[in-house]
Amino acid sequence: MADHEAGAETAARRFRDDAHAAVEWVARYLEEIERYPVFPRVKPGEIRAMLPPEPPETPEPFDAVLADLDRVILPGITHWQSPMFFGYFPANASGPAILGDLVSSGLGVLSMMWATSPAATELETHVLDWMVDLLALPQGFRSAGKGGGVIQDTASSASLVALLCARERQTGFAANRVGVQGTLTAYTSSQAHYSIEKAAGIAGIGRENLRLIDVDRSYAMRPDALEQAIETDLAAGRSPFFVSATVGTTSSTGFDPVRAIGEICRRRGLWLHVDGAYAGSAAVCPEFRWIHDGLELADSYCFNPHKWLLTNSDCDCFYVADRATLIHALSILPEYLRNQATESGAVFDYRDWGVPLGRRFRALKLWFVVRAYGAEGLRQHIRRSVSLAQEFAGWVTADDRFELCAPAPLSLVCFRLKGSDAANERLRDTLNAQGEMYLIHTRLEGKIVLRLAIGGTYTERRHVERAWALIREAARQAG
Repeated sequence: MADHEAGAETAARRFRDDAHAAVEWVARYLEEIERYPVFPRVKPGEIRAMLPPEPPETPEPFDAVLADLDRVILPGITHWQSPMFFGYFPANASGPAILGDLVSSGLGVLSMMWATSPAATELETHVLDWMVDLLALPQGFRSAGKGGGVIQDTASSASLVALLCARERQTGFAANRVGVQGTLTAYTSSQAHYSIEKAAGIAGIGRENLRLIDVDRSYAMRPDALEQAIETDLAAGRSPFFVSATVGTTSSTGFDPVRAIGEICRRRGLWLHVDGAYAGSAAVCPEFRWIHDGLELADSYCFNPHKWLLTNSDCDCFYVADRATLIHALSILPEYLRNQATESGAVFDYRDWGVPLGRRFRALKLWFVVRAYGAEGLRQHIRRSVSLAQEFAGWVTADDRFELCAPAPLSLVCFRLKGSDAANERLRDTLNAQGEMYLIHTRLEGKIVLRLAIGGTYTERRHVERAWALIREAARQAG
């Protein structure tokens, strides 16, 4: 046997042994996750202080690496997969998604063009079409027509790409060549995710040229205020070109009226992007598809399976109604990327559908998840989360020490202890310091509001019941 063949066999045998040990470590972690404090009790710099100042000169055994996972890493982990993690929004991981990531890493392909891995490209196209059907999204987003979908890393990247497309369409694709002119103006809700403001800066629009539109009592963008802002900018000689609406805002799960906003955008020729990062997954259930009313008027849309659809980060499904605009806005073809398949025009090259050239094979884990759970399993997960949140909201309402602070149509409940901001901050800090659960706050109408976001892969009713018991006990101390 040739030396390199023997070496390959030895490497494969070592990988097999180490992989079994790593999978066992992950399985044990998930089995024991409830025994860890959800938020780590470490101070800044404490983790680095446990690491050697220099990299190892010689190879270390894998069991030493696993031992340091327990000794060094776990004490500094915020346990997002804990069933008692109620902060931010869920960051679901599940067995099928973890295995999909493992296989993707093992294959090690770059899915930047069809020619660099045909299966990676075609599976991504197909799975994105599946998601159109699963969520009953507009048929115009399917790849068979003018539109199509692509997996971005996050909704932040999707928003940036949408803004770039809108910029190029508005300027006749001149901004890529001569730069951005200073009159372009974009619009979003005052409750929108900060990534829209960040994208405006990155895209050269300028953050000062992003208008934050007032919201109503349910924290939804007011179409009349949007129309007035557009009128004001037109009168000042500016060029309105982009609106981002949100279905399920981060602070309160506010739902912008997409249909009314879309009609304004269509009438005035503005690009409409709809951000459904968190709430979009709910549309796997027919009873929640009202969140997408008017979505057929959108130019682009995104949602994150890695938030609520049992697919670990990073995985954002981004759709456009007209892929030609997207490709025209982002495509550059140097000689070293030229190939027969691309020249034929018969394939998708996803390097033209986003910012990076190199792309991971993210579609694999989404494919694993959809096949492992099926549509009904995904619906059960969403429905369980919503049901638990509704029950929790009922407990809050029934306790005269607390108040609900926003509608709770899905799985986020915004509430506060009646009284001062200081009391609510003490309540939050007490709960998080105890380590058994974790939540964060936001600010609504000038007041500190606590957010309890349900939707973790392993969260059951007993966990929500326990969270409520901890909250009530801590309220006695904080009040």
